Amino acid sequence: MGHTPLDYAREGEVMKLLRTSEAKYQEKQRKREAEERRRFPLEQRLKEHIIGQESAIATVGAAIRRKENGWYDEEHPLVFLFLGSSGIGKTELAKQTAKYMHKDAKKKGLPSMFPSFYQVAKFIGSPPGYVGHEEGGQLTKKLKQCPNAVVLFDEVDKAHPDVLTIMLQLFDEGRLTDGKGKTIDCKDAIFIMTSNVASDEIAQHALQLRQEALEMSRNRIAENLGDVQISDKITISKNFKENVIRPILKAHFRRDEFLGRINEIVYFLPFCHSELIQLVNKELNFWAKRAKQRHNITLLWDREVADVLVDGYNVHYGARSIKHEVERRVVNQLAAAYEQDLLPGGCTLRITVEDSDKQLLKSPELPSPQAEKRLPKLRLEIIDKDSKTRKLDIRAPLHPEKVCNTI
Repeated sequence: MGHTPLDYAREGEVMKLLRTSEAKYQEKQRKREAEERRRFPLEQRLKEHIIGQESAIATVGAAIRRKENGWYDEEHPLVFLFLGSSGIGKTELAKQTAKYMHKDAKKKGLPSMFPSFYQVAKFIGSPPGYVGHEEGGQLTKKLKQCPNAVVLFDEVDKAHPDVLTIMLQLFDEGRLTDGKGKTIDCKDAIFIMTSNVASDEIAQHALQLRQEALEMSRNRIAENLGDVQISDKITISKNFKENVIRPILKAHFRRDEFLGRINEIVYFLPFCHSELIQLVNKELNFWAKRAKQRHNITLLWDREVADVLVDGYNVHYGARSIKHEVERRVVNQLAAAYEQDLLPGGCTLRITVEDSDKQLLKSPELPSPQAEKRLPKLRLEIIDKDSKTRKLDIRAPLHPEKVCNTI
């Protein structure tokens, strides 16, 4: 029930002893947690779950560290705005931050998520006399239960102006009044907002910076082979943030005081090539694990396979485009082969590139019909016990446009 001995103790020596023991335990717990944070920093924990976004992870980690060690404004909650394209890690970073902040309670592990275009009544509850008044607001109820909660406002750019007014009160005063007139204190909470506003500008700027870095690396190679530093790491300049991004945010939210209460605006950049390779391998490892668990099939793949699948990356859809590419080009073949009874139990499968010409993998972008013809094909092979490979003859399913309906 969550009760402690103190709840049952009466005044006297026993209660004094219990309070002293509790104080000692809390001090030991605080020292243990501080030592754990030193040995295993938040940034390191986040990198285990999030590919790339080192700048975003460093920004969030620094802010959380200030809060944990008492170097923060106690009168206001911590507020983040995550900017970037869809499928690039914004929501995942919020979830992992919440798990870190509430690792002792599974129910508090994930943030309280609110699509920000909800009605005001959903947040603070209906006024007296209206339907649902007794139920209270979803946001105020959660903050009352857990004052130091991590609250995620997803797609804040779609928020109703009245919702933004409530959020401004939250961020500015650190408290919120519900429909029943009760005030909830939330100065210890962490609020994370995500938005796709200016995502195209951020993506294009990042791609341009990477292209410039690549050209500089090529020039260095041409000038001096001994002084070459090829890196995918780039940093968005303060000038770009102030002159390009901030005017877009002001035009959209139309409130300087709202933007002024945000502690950190965190930028999420498109994935570089090495990060895309990691994403592909992560997705293939996921399906290899499924294949082993469900069908006792061992799935292997050549290094060139990742290079081919990376071509399916779309900067507007992020990691989701890689996920869909793997499903379309690999998992579809696995499902068809399984349906046609071509995969014996306990077999070992290898994914290979049918046309392993390296020039094809790095061919320039062509119009879609030509590009489709020149895309390297992936095929499945069975590795026999004597290490010999045998190509699977998978019959292609009928395409809907090729099927003739007779009336």
